Amino acid sequence: MNLRQQILALAVLPLVLAILAITALVTFQSTQLARASIATFERNLLRSKENELLNLTNMAISAIDEIYSAAGPDDEEAKAQVQAILSALDYGPDGYFFVYDYDGINVVHPRQAFRHGRNWLDMEDPDGNRVIYNLIERAKEGGGLHQYKWEKPSAGTVADKLSFAVGLDKWQWMLGTGVYLDDVFAQTAAAEEDLRSHINTTFIIVAAITVPIVFGVFLASFMLTLRERRLADTKLKALTQRVIDTQEEERARIARELHDGISQSMVAARYMLDLAAAKVRSDAPDTLAVIERGAQGLNGAIKEVRRISHDLRPGMLDDLGLSAALEALTDSFTERTGITVDLKSVAFKNVLLPEAKTALYRVAQEALTNIERHADATHVRMAISSDGNGAQLLIEDDGRGFSDMPAARAQGGLGLRNMQERMEHFGGSLDVRTTRGGTTLRARLPKSVYIGQSSELEPA
Repeated sequence: MNLRQQILALAVLPLVLAILAITALVTFQSTQLARASIATFERNLLRSKENELLNLTNMAISAIDEIYSAAGPDDEEAKAQVQAILSALDYGPDGYFFVYDYDGINVVHPRQAFRHGRNWLDMEDPDGNRVIYNLIERAKEGGGLHQYKWEKPSAGTVADKLSFAVGLDKWQWMLGTGVYLDDVFAQTAAAEEDLRSHINTTFIIVAAITVPIVFGVFLASFMLTLRERRLADTKLKALTQRVIDTQEEERARIARELHDGISQSMVAARYMLDLAAAKVRSDAPDTLAVIERGAQGLNGAIKEVRRISHDLRPGMLDDLGLSAALEALTDSFTERTGITVDLKSVAFKNVLLPEAKTALYRVAQEALTNIERHADATHVRMAISSDGNGAQLLIEDDGRGFSDMPAARAQGGLGLRNMQERMEHFGGSLDVRTTRGGTTLRARLPKSVYIGQSSELEPA
């Protein structure tokens, strides 16, 4: 995965995960609430069915109470009257009363006459439920509810049924009635279907909202990344070109110095030596003076080589330390430009890393070069110090500052960028403040640049 893909992933993935998490949580909570509501609705329906069965059973008992209370255990006439009354009690195509004796023999069943007089104690429904046996047991216990599967007369199909059974103990009868629960389950199924529909609708709404948002974020991130990448490529190309131009300028400068300085001195020394050789052959009296002038030319060439070498890498920095190298640098700067430099420094007794000393020296060298080329200054103050937080180089001039410089230079050239990168390489910083009255440059290095984390210094 490249950088652009990583940025896009970091921009889009958290949003997608957050939306998915929120959607899942909301959907889960809504589903749990809806299912709890459906379960409560189903319980209420079943409770209403139970109350209905109790009322119907009480109605049937009230209808036969006068006859049953006055009859004896073997009063066949009273039993016949009760059978007739219960058979006639009808409350819809699927509502009826049934009676079985405690041995399981059917006494009353208005909808299924074939059951009359036969023993159904061991009959089981499709689930293996001993229906009549369990109803008789509920009756013997003083009355109770029992759910089972039974044929629904109006539909001719087997459906769930809830019955209430009560005992007529004097006659050893079980009196019961029941209601079918398919309408309850149908309403519950309809509620669950409505729940699924609402969940699907919720997902569609969430998708309709989130997909455009995610796409918008993705597109914005893509455009931003593309723009930043193009800008970075442009800056990189410009920086690369500046590096190449700087290298060419440095090569041209060294070539000019070699040609105009060393080359001319060496040519002059050669002519002096050739002239001295001619004078030696002719026994001329001024031969020694010619040889001395040739030696002076060679000495000049040697000095020029040393100067160029010092500009490339000052040996004094390695031999005598940073303070001495800065003093030599400022002296050379003053001699060359006429700009006075007030240097205040402390002696770093081999406590700075060599790379850190080079970085501070190059910053000072670049700053003086910028002052020479652009600032039109008359005085420079340079101070190098150290405290518990690290080393600091301060350079101030009384020049015109960046505000009066051409725009291309004032925006910060390669020199300032190089200085900043040198400081950042060690975890330090470069602060440049400019006004019409001058420029202040402050370079800081952390205490990690000290060898052994020591910072014991003494005045220079």
